[in-house]
Amino acid sequence: MAARHKSRERSLQVLYQWDLLGHSIDRSIESYYEFFSSPEEERPPAPDPFMIELVRGVAARVEEIDASIVRHSAHWRIGRMPAVDRNILRLAIFEMIAGISPAAIAIDEALKLAKRFSGDESIPFINGVLDAVRKEREGEAA
Repeated sequence: MAARHKSRERSLQVLYQWDLLGHSIDRSIESYYEFFSSPEEERPPAPDPFMIELVRGVAARVEEIDASIVRHSAHWRIGRMPAVDRNILRLAIFEMIAGISPAAIAIDEALKLAKRFSGDESIPFINGVLDAVRKEREGEAA
């Protein structure tokens, strides 16, 4: 599995926890590492800089990202979306708006996350929202 894909999986796990528990993003990152360290190990797993960049970026721009999700998800309030789907969308949109990944890669990675962590019915929804965000962004660039 590619390193960046694994970082995105970790990011989704941290964002999910952050979203549901309401802790600070830094506390959610700490909790992630605490959960995956074992008492036998003298030190926690090595930090994942890409994961940390993604989750801090999403947290810093969550209002902007959520507004984009709401604009492109007809008849869905963000609070009513499944938390996994909401955070997959947040992650992919952040990658697009921050210029971390081209839209096609961000969308493809989001769909892989949805296949692994969400239900089959979520895939077309996530794809549709992200494609609308992509089109909007391309219109801004033109």
